[in-house]
Amino acid sequence: MIKRTRAEISKCIIHKVGNKYNSGQNAMSESLVRFDEESYELLMPFLLKPFANVTQSYRFNHHADVRLNEMNNYSHEVFGDNETFIEYSKNIVNHLYEQSNSAQIKAGDVLVVLFDNLDYKDMMVQGVGVFKIENKVDFFQTYLEEDSFDVVVQKGISTKKLDKGCIVLNTTDAEGTVVLSVDNNNYDAQYWIKNFLNVKYADDRNSHTQNYLEMCKEFSEEVIKPELGKQEQSTFLANTVDYFKEHENVDYHTFKDEIFEEEKHKEKFEDYKKHFEGLNDVLIRNNFEVSDVVLKKEKSKFKTEIKLDTNIKISIDVDAPDASSEYLERGYDEEKKMKYYKVFFNEEK
Repeated sequence: MIKRTRAEISKCIIHKVGNKYNSGQNAMSESLVRFDEESYELLMPFLLKPFANVTQSYRFNHHADVRLNEMNNYSHEVFGDNETFIEYSKNIVNHLYEQSNSAQIKAGDVLVVLFDNLDYKDMMVQGVGVFKIENKVDFFQTYLEEDSFDVVVQKGISTKKLDKGCIVLNTTDAEGTVVLSVDNNNYDAQYWIKNFLNVKYADDRNSHTQNYLEMCKEFSEEVIKPELGKQEQSTFLANTVDYFKEHENVDYHTFKDEIFEEEKHKEKFEDYKKHFEGLNDVLIRNNFEVSDVVLKKEKSKFKTEIKLDTNIKISIDVDAPDASSEYLERGYDEEKKMKYYKVFFNEEK
């Protein structure tokens, strides 16, 4: 989503956020981080690399007026006056602290960063980044004492994975300010996305594609699998992926007619669409343009593996819509009193 080729850190400060639920306290810095070359070169990819492959963007939300959204206000104050950076970085951490209404919310280090020259859709823009480090790893540190080396275990931040992070870009479209977010510890996604940022997906082909594919995945798990079995579930998911690959635009009615042969299954899909929209507070578009990047990401979440109680697994390629129906046959053996799958093939690979 963004490129970091020319990106620079203009300002950076580190605070610690506690957990209000557990009576924890915040600890605030009063000065900006002064980097040496080595730490700067290590920190830049750690913070920005996760956002290179983000497929969707968010926009600020508020039940009354989006101008009352806290993160919207704080980030734009920083963009408007860089001298207020430290003050508003504290406001951001205090706002994050106020959202910790559960014991499972972890305390941690919070980096608030002002970036220059972020490449977003061939535009060079500023960005305010907020990064929360929740988990630290053990590592060995050697040291010299009385002419001999010894070792001690210390805790530090791993550069392999960012726990949580967001970047508010200093650019807008018809829907508002562009916000990017990553969360590798999404057990508390409500806390980060809904409570702290208060954002919603942009109303574009990326969100339309994701919502529709998520609906199909849940429909396969909650309706097709219990009623028709794992093989039919895999066939449905593979046919869904094939439809999206073959069409630049998805039409709900055409999709339904091509995927389902029986009228009763079309009706169940219609009913589930209404259920999914109400449960997730989303609108499934009847016609939208397919996002190839979202399709590639979401199809990897489709479960097309058949696990058997005899310690055998059958893996079906989700990109091969005819494989399950043509080369996999399900039956029942009267002599063994067991179900079976018969697999047809030409050569082993």
